[in-house]
Formats: sequence, structure tokens, C-alpha cells
Amino acid sequence: MKNIIKLTSIILTLTLFVGCQDDDANLGNLIAPSNLEINAEIFGVDAENPNGDGSGFVEFTATADNAISYNFQFGDGTSEVVPSGIVTNRYSLPGLNTYTAVITATGTGGLTTTTTIDVEVFSSFDDVEAKEFLSGGTGSSKVWYPKLDENGHLGVGPTLTQDLADDSNINGHWYPQYDSTNAFGKCASSDSDCFCNFFLTFTMSPDGELSFTHENNGETFFNWASGGAVGQDFEQFADTCFEFDTSGQSIVSVAPSSTDWSQVADPEFPEPRGTVLNYSNNAFMGYYTGVSSYEILEITDSYLYVRFFDNENPVLAWYQKFTTTPPSNDFTSIYNDLIWEDEFDEDGAPNSSNWTYDLGTGSDGWGNQELQSYTDNSENVIVEDGLLKITALADGSGYTSARLKSEGLFEFTYGRVEVRAKLPSSIGTWPAIWMLGADYQTNTWPACGEIDIMEQKGQDKNTVLATVHHPGVSPGAGDSASTVLTTSTTEFHNYTVEWTPDTIEFLVDDNVYHTVANSPDLPFESDFFLILNIAMGGSLGGDVDPNFTEDTMEIDYVRVYQ
Repeated sequence: MKNIIKLTSIILTLTLFVGCQDDDANLGNLIAPSNLEINAEIFGVDAENPNGDGSGFVEFTATADNAISYNFQFGDGTSEVVPSGIVTNRYSLPGLNTYTAVITATGTGGLTTTTTIDVEVFSSFDDVEAKEFLSGGTGSSKVWYPKLDENGHLGVGPTLTQDLADDSNINGHWYPQYDSTNAFGKCASSDSDCFCNFFLTFTMSPDGELSFTHENNGETFFNWASGGAVGQDFEQFADTCFEFDTSGQSIVSVAPSSTDWSQVADPEFPEPRGTVLNYSNNAFMGYYTGVSSYEILEITDSYLYVRFFDNENPVLAWYQKFTTTPPSNDFTSIYNDLIWEDEFDEDGAPNSSNWTYDLGTGSDGWGNQELQSYTDNSENVIVEDGLLKITALADGSGYTSARLKSEGLFEFTYGRVEVRAKLPSSIGTWPAIWMLGADYQTNTWPACGEIDIMEQKGQDKNTVLATVHHPGVSPGAGDSASTVLTTSTTEFHNYTVEWTPDTIEFLVDDNVYHTVANSPDLPFESDFFLILNIAMGGSLGGDVDPNFTEDTMEIDYVRVYQ
């Protein structure tokens, strides 16, 4: 049972926000709240602790006649609107401090009545080490950036409470189980690239007060459900960049976490730090969900991992990672010895020492309801002008195309594959540059593994995809990412995969946009062969333009390095 001390405040101020009476006629009688009274109950008060037990909790109760809502300004930089008039705030500034809380009762037509109350509260919680990590120490400042080079630097998953509701899953965790952003995954799209262009600065004053500024060049990455903060109704599930001013300083207070991490049973996820960062002035850390409180999961001098809850859906938690190192998308390959190539310098049929063909329609349109029949005819595949040209044609009753492969001629494990290509522009074409596990005939797909260096959807010619398929994510899905490339059909670009025992990285023009962790339990530790093709329609090609006649993928070269 909590011990409390009660403080009471009576009406101090009446404020009227009233225009012409005719303008508010539809509201009926305009009545200002009256008899506003405030009680403040400090937790843990007894003879030895007259200002509380050190937890910093204070429960406020506001009552007034004709009030429909109450706005609490707690005096520590935080605030909350509560229709019931009952709310608990945690004051976390260490030591004994007096706060002036301002409470405003709102009635019909916007009429308000305001009062204040002083509360003297003792808080014993502090996390000096975390504040020093964040700021660099007393009298210092430190800049933090989103950790864009790591998978899962932003994502969403269930809360610990949600896990505990299911007795089969009592293992709270630190990771975005539902959705996770790949390394640099937000940086290629104009809808999300603002998330790659912000930084945060923490400063600790000589008296130990932690402050915070957020610089985002005028644009904020908004959770789609939080558009109301800027008067927008964003498309469902389509997070987007939007103009939003983050200038100004925020005061950061630290508080103990209320999460019961003692329930965590999985040793892979040890108990987090137990500290929450509370930001004044509704400040936030780069991704807008309307939240200003962040629980520290891990922190070091150069690494910060936090989670925060979703205002719109309380069973979700967002996860975000930061670093003191400016993010860089520079790529340096570990494979630099050219072991195999085709420069397509000799006109005629492709080099038979390098390439063979898949022919026909395959089973169920090569497993994807594709519409074309593959041939080795020169009208579908030819080398000329220093380029390999794969051409899809409408032949009156259907479509023909070509699919080249290095199966049985060149197969390899690990390396860097670089293909320079210009893609077809017609709606319904599905070009692909990919690799398949060489044991696919005895180790049926997806067990054999598939690495899609580049694919392009038939209905979207402004982006390209990279995907891996294996039993953990297939059939019917894959570990995939896309990047915007508006000149994919008008200019040549380099499509690259760097395949190592530890990672599979996908690049366009030497920019990494998708990274997959490799491990012995995945089928990416044995020989694969190369495939080049254009499909028509099917699961990724979609509907074909009814006026389609022909279109070509041009390939300048294929090079493999180890």
C-alpha cells in the first residue's frame, strides 16, 4: 500500500478563448469550468520520507465543474492531456526538487480555467554513466547518428507484455521481430531518405543537466499513423518524409524502466539497462511516432540501442540503433582477383564455353505462371556491338525469350559478381540476373538456395530488387530489398553481389542497399551458377502491356572475382 502526501490547489486563473457569439452558436451554452481543484499524492511518504520514497511518482487528480478535459504541464518539461483528470507523473531529476505543475481545465467552446500547484519531490534514481556516454561527460557534447550500416537499425516487434500474454512465448526480446530495416534500406527512396540525414546532439551542463537537440534538415520520417501531428492522412503502412521543424532544445531526464525484465527467460537476451530517457517539448529521436520516452536497451561510449512504444498500437514496440560514427555507404570488396568473365566482344551466338540454355515453358511457367517460351534462337539472344542482347518477343500466340545459364560450365562458391546491364522498359517484362544452387536437381528448391542479384517487377520500372530464397523464407517469399533506380531502362548500371561466408551484400553502382547474414544453416556455402533472362508476366511480371511487341535487356559484361 502506498503512503502519500496530499497537496491541494484551488482556482487561480480563468482564461476565455471566445470569438463572436454567433460563431459559437452551434456549441450551445459556452461554460467555463469552475471550482477547479487539484490533489497531488506523492508516493512513499512517511515520517522518514516526507517527500516520497525516491521513486519520484506523483499522482494528480483534477476536478472541476463543466470540464471536458484536463491538460497537465508537470513542471519538468513533460505534459499530458487527460479527459478523466487523473494522471501519474514520474519526476526523475535526482535529489529534492520543487516543481510547479500547471493544470488547465477545458470546457465547451474552448473556455479554460487554469491553476498551479507546487510539489516537492525526492528522486533517488540517476544513471550518471548513461548520461556521460550520451554527452561525453560534464560540460561536453556528443553527436549521434542512426546506425544505418546495420540490419535492424529501425524496426518493430511485440512488447514484452505482448509476449507474456502468450504462455508459449515468455521470452522478452530486444529485436524487431515483425519488421526490420536492412542496412541503408531507407536511403535509396525519396519517401524515406530523410531518415538517413539527421543527427542528434546530447550536452551535459556543469551541474549535470542533460539536454538534447535534433537536426534533420527540415524533414522528418513519419510513421504513417502519426500524420495527424502535421495535419496529414498518410497512406496506410506507407511511412514517409514530411516537412517538420525539430529546432530547439529539449531537456532530457532519466527514469527507471517499468518493464519487468525479470520475466525474460531466454539467455540470448539478457536484462537491459533499465533506464528510460524522457524528452521535454515532445522531442523525439529521428523517427516520429508521437513518443518522447525511450527505454535504453544497450549503451556504450559509441553505441545506443533503444526501444519505444507505439502510441497508436500499444502492443507494439519500435527499436532503433545509433552510433557516434557518421554513416558511410562506401563499399570495399574483399574479392579482387578476376576468375571468370564474358565481355561479349565476338558477334554471334553467346560463347558456348560459358553459356547453355533453359528451353521451353517449364513446369507451371517455370514455377511462376510465366507466359514466355525460352529459345536459343538468334532473334531472342545474340551478341552484337559488344553487348549480349536478350530480347522478349510477342509471336502472335504468346511470347518468346531466352534464359542463359552457366550450369555445368562455370560454378563457384563465394565471390563478387558484377553485371553491367540496361533493362527492358515495357510493362510486364521481368528481367533477372541471378544464381541458383548447383545441386538443385537433387536438393529441390528452395533447399538449394537462390541469390537474385537483380530483378525488376513488370509494373515498376523505377526500382530494382535483390532477394535471397531459402527454406526459412520460401516458398512464396524471400529476404528482399529494393532501391529506386529511375534510369534502369535508359542507362547502364552495375548490379553486384558480394557473397562471403558471413554476408551476402547487394549493390547498385557500388552502393550497398541490401545485406543478408550468411551462416552454416543456410544453403549459401556451396557451388552456384549464373542465370540471365527476361520472363514475361508471371508472379513478378504481372499483366503484360497489350500493345507489347518486343523489348531487350542489354548486358555489357559479366565478371566474377574471388
